[in-house]
Amino acid sequence: MGELQLPAIDYGALAPMLILFGAACLGVLVEVLVPRKARNGVQLALSLVAVVAALVAVVLQRDTRITTIGGAVAIDGPSLFLQGAILVLGAVSLLLIGERSIEKGGAFVSQAAITVGSEKDLRQAGGAPGATEVYPLTSFALGGMMLFVAANDLLTMFVALEVFSLPLYLLCALARRRRLLSQEAALKYFLLGSYASAFFLFGVAFIYGFAGGIRLENVQAAVANPQRSQVLLYAGFGLIAIGLLFKAALAPFHVWTPDVYQGAPTPVTAFMAACTKVAAFGALLRILYVAFAGVQWDFQPVLGTIAVLTMFVGAILAVTQTDLKRLLAYSSIANAGYLMVGVLAMNEEGLASTMFYLVAYGFSVLAAFAIISLVRDADGEATHLSRWAGIGRKSPLLAATFTFVLLAFAGIPMTSGFMSKFAVFGAAIEGGQTWLVIFGVISSMLLAFPYLRVVVLMWLSEPGETTPAVSIPGFLTATALGLGVIATVALGVAPDPLLELTEQAGQFVR
Repeated sequence: MGELQLPAIDYGALAPMLILFGAACLGVLVEVLVPRKARNGVQLALSLVAVVAALVAVVLQRDTRITTIGGAVAIDGPSLFLQGAILVLGAVSLLLIGERSIEKGGAFVSQAAITVGSEKDLRQAGGAPGATEVYPLTSFALGGMMLFVAANDLLTMFVALEVFSLPLYLLCALARRRRLLSQEAALKYFLLGSYASAFFLFGVAFIYGFAGGIRLENVQAAVANPQRSQVLLYAGFGLIAIGLLFKAALAPFHVWTPDVYQGAPTPVTAFMAACTKVAAFGALLRILYVAFAGVQWDFQPVLGTIAVLTMFVGAILAVTQTDLKRLLAYSSIANAGYLMVGVLAMNEEGLASTMFYLVAYGFSVLAAFAIISLVRDADGEATHLSRWAGIGRKSPLLAATFTFVLLAFAGIPMTSGFMSKFAVFGAAIEGGQTWLVIFGVISSMLLAFPYLRVVVLMWLSEPGETTPAVSIPGFLTATALGLGVIATVALGVAPDPLLELTEQAGQFVR
């Protein structure tokens, strides 16, 4: 009998992911070995150092174009760019997660297992040190996202999906304030996410039956020259699409988004809005552009209809919202529709513009949630729209910054939001999807209304007795907010460097 041949592994190509998973494991040890008082600083430093080291490793691998671990992982232009985007946005998210000066003890509960409303719960809500388990959980999630965008076979993609989803379910339940709302959000996310994962796995089984393998190149070859019933192909593709569309928050698989965004701790909401969207669309791009490109004429009308539905669901329901976090949730849903317009261009311009959009939107949404975390009263963050009346009179600088971010979401020229939409709409027209652009422009005009309503409320309303105070941002929040605003300005005024980088990265390894 011959010896078992293990697949060759390029550890240099895998270094960014290995660094993050290693840091997450070290973070678990820190929870056991380091005294509680010193734990937050140690964990934050460890997580940030790991993210920076992983980013350096990504930069060093920028010219690598290989598949490794028996073809299970592809290191190519899109995966390296998306991994870099996840790391940069993840670092900014960690700054928000690490903030402890705005609210005594931080945004996270000290012990999640304590009964909500009990005496112990009230005591820890009054300022007990927040849970530091959030740092290894975030590192595990970031590592899973990086593997997700680089997965070159369907089973590896499923494993990566679970690796980054399970920590997110836990993180959503750890809010210091509004504990029941937070736990309800986590439970909804977990249950619906479990169903989505099951759909994905059933889809993998169908595709294995059709292609005789789970590597994306096997699927691509089977699609080009089918040997088995195409019912297996379309059933498998549909089920896999459900799993990915759920993570990307596209209608009608978006229903978890408003409740989870509202109930989760605001730093976690920011992390999900920025990084999870990059991971979800990164995997969707690889699936559509590599495995199923041969049947694009079949799925483009269906996914195009989903994109239109998503844009209008997000835009119309955003108008009816009275809570800022829910408003931004529906805004995120609408932006997922715009991203889908770029994806469905099915050309190099569509790939590049979608990656540009993901980075630009990520920085803007991080800035928006950083601002929301600063407007507070005795019960915590004041997210109801009525509480923001007259904020422009009490804190002109914060209101001006939030106005700028909202105008960027609306796609006003000289902001990253305008350049993002211009790029994906241009790619869609180039790819023959003009009908999607028409619907996209109409929904963008609708979506501008809720943003402008918030602006009017802040500046043209008189502050009342219930108008909350605006906290002075701590160093970490100020840094995250500054980076988000600077990126929103820079990518609107001078987008060429990032656009060129996306164009250089716009080629999958097959």
